[in-house]
Amino acid sequence: MLLLIAAVIVARFAWTLPAIPLAERAAYDLRQVWAAPKVEPDKRIVMVVFNDETLINTKKRSPLDRATLARALRSLDTMGAKGIGIDILVDQEQDEDPELIAALRAMQTPTYLAYASFGTNKNEIGQRQQQFLDGFQKAIATDKVKPTSIRLEVDRDNVVRSWPNVLPGLPPLMARALAPGHPAFDNYTGSIRFRQPKYNEYGVYNKLPIDVFATGVTIPQLADQIRGRYVLIGGDVTDFDKFETPLRLLPANEDAAQDFTTMIGLEVHATLLSQLLDNAPFTRIPDGILWLGAFCAVLLGGVSSLVSGSWWRTGVILIAQAVIVAYAPFKLQEHMIDTQDLPVVGSVLGWIMGFIAVGSAAREVGSEERKFAQSALGKYLPRDIANQIIQDPDQLALKGERREIFVVFTDLEGFTALTHAIDAQDTAMLLNRYLDLLSDVVLEHGGTIDKFVGDAVVAFWGAPISRPDDGTRAAQAAHAMWQAGEKFRKTHRPGIPPIGRTRVGLHFGEAIVGNFGGDDRIQYTALGDSMNTAARLEAANKKLETSVIASAEAVSRSGLDWWRPMGRITLRGRSTPVDIFEPAPGMTNSALSHIQAVLDRVAKGDGNALAELETLAEGSPDDAALRNLVHRMQSLKSGGSYVLD
Repeated sequence: MLLLIAAVIVARFAWTLPAIPLAERAAYDLRQVWAAPKVEPDKRIVMVVFNDETLINTKKRSPLDRATLARALRSLDTMGAKGIGIDILVDQEQDEDPELIAALRAMQTPTYLAYASFGTNKNEIGQRQQQFLDGFQKAIATDKVKPTSIRLEVDRDNVVRSWPNVLPGLPPLMARALAPGHPAFDNYTGSIRFRQPKYNEYGVYNKLPIDVFATGVTIPQLADQIRGRYVLIGGDVTDFDKFETPLRLLPANEDAAQDFTTMIGLEVHATLLSQLLDNAPFTRIPDGILWLGAFCAVLLGGVSSLVSGSWWRTGVILIAQAVIVAYAPFKLQEHMIDTQDLPVVGSVLGWIMGFIAVGSAAREVGSEERKFAQSALGKYLPRDIANQIIQDPDQLALKGERREIFVVFTDLEGFTALTHAIDAQDTAMLLNRYLDLLSDVVLEHGGTIDKFVGDAVVAFWGAPISRPDDGTRAAQAAHAMWQAGEKFRKTHRPGIPPIGRTRVGLHFGEAIVGNFGGDDRIQYTALGDSMNTAARLEAANKKLETSVIASAEAVSRSGLDWWRPMGRITLRGRSTPVDIFEPAPGMTNSALSHIQAVLDRVAKGDGNALAELETLAEGSPDDAALRNLVHRMQSLKSGGSYVLD
């Protein structure tokens, strides 16, 4: 829960938390660059600049030559400009001051001279400078000449991105002073709308050297570039009044007329003025929407951790979310929705934290459920198959399907009579121990336990998951279950009456396999004639004096060569004969082949073959199954089968 709360806080307040704002600002700058419109030169604004060439000509660097400024102002005043903004701070006395004061007081064009205060700009202006600046502003004040704030604000990474705050004691910002009457910008502190030049040959604003206006000669072509426009005067000097902006991320272009690595302060003011003239403030995202976005980011992360199924489905969901998170903020910025306070990186981090928090909790719960499921499934399925089904539960859906399976039926001879001879507690103890032994054999050989019917065990191979060696596993399990039964009958505690043999039947055939039952109770089982055949084979052991009988269908698919042929029989209730075999791992292949050859001759009516079979039986006096086979062969007609009743 604490991690989820932390995730929401990160997703909402990423812009103000430690470290994260660096990433948020970088992401925002990418959006600004992507969304910045490409425009032709803005004909409403012209910049008149002191450049490095001007400094050489005037032989002055700091402060800028005020006589040049005075002459340029007198010239510009005759050219019909809408307004003039001067981004030059006059904060110390110079010999040319009287000339500049005279020029300013004579201005007929609305003119705004830069002003700053010690209280808002202590790093750039001192007390004595403040005193001189205030006195100079009083000396030039007319109804046409007024002060204007040139204060810009940068973020902690020294990049200017937003309109500066409106501070008490300062005159209007230059853009607001030059073009009043835009109420949407009266207290606007949102993002600056930066623009890119449409053509490499031109910048966004026309830039003219101040020298051409300070000659005292009016040039008509220059007047055409000034008339009806806003004129911004300032410095464009190397390493002076330079600001980084989001446009610094634009790729370098040697052919471009403008380098956006930095931007002079005068052009930042021109950019503000253009945005104001276009009445294009960015729309701030309400706090409620930001909170909703934070909750949604964390919620999506948590829900995503719970997505299961095929990898492509999960991949599509995650990719779709990534595209939305990556693309949506760019489109918002493009449509003048201010994403500077939108915590995009914070939302991603919140998503990750939500994913981890919910995923960890789900895994903890899932681990317990998986342990329970493994334990439950492990009662009747091999561990590897149980794990596969836990990963893909659809394999145990409530449905049936036709499958070819190997089926094993067992029965404990005389157990019903035994239960009448011992008490209930001993009966339960014996039965549980016996069923545990046989169940372990089934699971060790990769089989599925279908059911227990009293002392009988029903198991099959080939479902819910089939394997190439299912036949081998089933045959080996059938023999091992008989061996486990023999061990069981010889190791019970004293006082228990003799326990009978375990009889086993093995068959291969088609069955309908699946979960059958109702909504409240189901059983994974197999249905069909193959199940009945295996049960009848198991029951036939009693008549045939055998312990394990397998059908020819199972034997041919077992991959084992230890099978002793036991003739042909017709099972009770059936009309089709069945060739049967029993496992004889102790006999050689030649001995097994010899018995098969003898039986083939007997089936053809060869009397010598029957005598040979009788001789084999006499040589194995303890082999009751072989004696029973001789008896059956003696009673058969040529090519017939022994019918069990």
